[in-house]
Parts: sequence; C-alpha cells; structure tokens
Amino acid sequence: MSVMQFRSTRDAQLTAGFGEALAQGLAPDGGLYVPTEWPRAQTGSFGLRDSLAGAGARLLAPFAAGDPLEPFLPQITAEAFDFPAPVVALGGSGRLAVLELFHGPTAAFKDFGARFLAACLSRLRGPGARPLTILVATSGDTGGAVAAAFHGLPGIEVAVLFPKGLVSPTQERQLTCWGGNVRSFSVRGTFDDCQQLVKQAFLERRWQEERALSSANSINLGRLLPQAVYYAAASLAVFRRHGERASFIVPSGNLGNAVACIWARRLGLPIAEVVLAHNANRTVPDFLDTGDWTPRASVATLASAMDVGNPSNMERLRALYPELSEIRSAVSAYTVDDEAIRARIRAGYRDLGQIWCPHTATAAEAYARLPAERRDGGRWVLVATAHPAKFREIVAPLIGRDVAVPESLAKLFARPSQCTQIDADLASLRDALRDGRVSEGS
Repeated sequence: MSVMQFRSTRDAQLTAGFGEALAQGLAPDGGLYVPTEWPRAQTGSFGLRDSLAGAGARLLAPFAAGDPLEPFLPQITAEAFDFPAPVVALGGSGRLAVLELFHGPTAAFKDFGARFLAACLSRLRGPGARPLTILVATSGDTGGAVAAAFHGLPGIEVAVLFPKGLVSPTQERQLTCWGGNVRSFSVRGTFDDCQQLVKQAFLERRWQEERALSSANSINLGRLLPQAVYYAAASLAVFRRHGERASFIVPSGNLGNAVACIWARRLGLPIAEVVLAHNANRTVPDFLDTGDWTPRASVATLASAMDVGNPSNMERLRALYPELSEIRSAVSAYTVDDEAIRARIRAGYRDLGQIWCPHTATAAEAYARLPAERRDGGRWVLVATAHPAKFREIVAPLIGRDVAVPESLAKLFARPSQCTQIDADLASLRDALRDGRVSEGS
C-alpha cells in the first residue's frame, strides 16, 4: 500500500504525512490539509457486526498507510469510538431518522474527533519532546470536547478560546471546569475573532519558536477525518436496512461536520444528498445563491455552536469542488432564524416526542422546508449534534418540562470553574499563556 500524503488547500506542493499533518494542525502557508488522493472504500468489507471502532479502523486505514501511527490505528479508534452513534427512526412516513451523536463524555458530536486526535497526538510524542500547546477556538461544543479528551495527558497543554457571553451557561461550564493542563480564555469578541487568533498564532514564527503548537479545531485533519466514520456507519446501516442511500441534513457552522459527510460520500459510502442547515449566519447559503463568497461578522443565535461568519472548511469544500456549479451539485443549504428554531423545538416535542437542542432543531426545520417530492422520495437522516441538556435554559421553557441531564454532564457541573478574560489580540493571548506554562510532567 502506498504512503498517503496530504496537501495544503493553498499550495499543492506543501505536503505532509498523516501524523505530521495532525501534529501541525495547519499547513505552513495557513492552508488546510486535504488528501492528495482518494482511496475507494470497499463497503463490502465492512461486517454487519462491525463496531464503530472497527469500522473506523477500516475506513481510516488508507489515510494512515505508511505512517508511524498506522500500527496503532485499531487502538486509537477503540479509544475514540467507545460510545454509540445510533440511527433512530422517527414517526410519520418512516422515511426519517435521526443520527444521535451526543452520547460521548461531553454530549456533543465533537467528542469523536477530539478523542481521536488526543489518542493520535499522545502516541506521536517521543521521549524528551518539548511540551505541546493545543490551541482551540470554540463557539460552544468544541472546547469542552477537546478539554475532556486532552485533560491530564502528560506534556500537553490546552488553551481553549471562547467568545465572552456568546455561549450557553451550560457550555461555558464545560469550557471552564478543568484546570490542570487545560486553561480557558474568555475572549472579548466573537468566535471568528477566536478562530483568527488561533490562525495568527500558527503563522507567527515567534510562536513556533517559543512552543510546539497544534490545533484541535476542525481545521485539523485529525478532527475531521474521524467524523467521516459515523457517516460511513450510519449510511451503511440505512442501506442494509432499506436498500436506499441515506441523505443527511447537517447542522453547519464552521463546515467541519458537513465536509466529513461529503468526504465519506467521496470515499464511496452510500450517501445521496447532503443538506447544510445554517442559522442566521448565512454566509454559505448566500454563497450558494449568489456565487459571491462574502464572509461577515458572526451573529449571535440560539444555535451558538454554529455562529460562524467565515467558515474555515469552505477551503476544503472548494478544494474538492473548484467550480461553483460543482459545489451547488454537491450540497444545498437552508438558513433558519431563531424564531423558526424555537417553533421547531416545540413541534419536535409535540409531534414526535423528541427533545432537540437548537442545532438539531435547525436541521429538522431544514427538513420541513424541503419540497414535498424531494422529502418523500428520499431516505433522510437528521444529524443530532448535541444533547438538549446543554441548552436546557433554551429548551425547557419551550417544551414546558425539565430536560434530564446525562450523568457525564452532571459530573462536569460539580467541578469548580476557572477562566481568564483576554482581549482579542495575540499579545493578550501570549501574555496569558506565559502566565502558567505546563511542565512535561503535568
């Protein structure tokens, strides 16, 4: 088997192997890593009784081929995918289901990628390696998942940047309850400001000289690739049960989860349509409508994890589909405002007995807006990205009852909270990080 390489979205001559791309996070030119070639998944090799971890090892094996991480891949996927991602049928026509991605330790889909990345990076560290700093910008769920995955790992420090006042109280608790090798920074700005800080840090030579850096956002290949695993498993389950390809409606912000679904389809999994469900941050839907790529300041919404005005993973989508007509053929998009999100949360509980977080409700509303012939002729899967308890302040009043808190979240709420406020500039972040460096043995 040939050695897989990954190239920058900005310069095809800049390449790296699997482990190297994960460790770097971002390509040296600021681009995102994408495969130089696309292996074809042998769907017949996936057994009916394959676990999610087993399916992950099979699907990702070609990407790790020839890499130092290759022999560890089965162990890595076993550590990362040790909780379920069930496809649950919904009522009505029988042609609608929901893919529940919130059964991990922080009750969000980002647990899959964060745990995979942590398992990889911990194995890439050799004796005497200098401490590694993981920079992660979060609009809600990413930071909690990354903090949980990396907490307590020797020689690795994590800096979680989130926009002050723009995440739910429950999310903020998850971001700030760790201590030890995880530090949380409340940034006076938006998510896009946080994301820009991370990107700027990678491009500054002084930062690279001061510390070994990596990222755990979906700009990191090691966050995005494992997310293709649950789309592979879900699409195969639907195909074996019904003999039809599944179409997915994906709540979308920075586009990492959506691109993972598109990559799974590119690998040959039985996936039909991919519909992007956006909140009032409509940069992507407007681009598909007009052809003009116009990033803008993010707008705060109920679906805060999707409050992204300049989605990084559009670079990966455009690398796969260079022409606008190709992108329009590959995906469609809807934008849903807060009032429609509220109405869909109420309707989901009233009509289906489902309690949805605002992001999942955004996907459900996009499904409701599909033309009837398109909706009735497909086999549709809503992607449920977070447990509603993470947004109980929003959800409970709408459905008129309390939202049960999973045990994993309840444990986090019992921990003390600690956080540092900083301005949205590199100097502030650098000063804050210097105040409390993590040692090799921490």
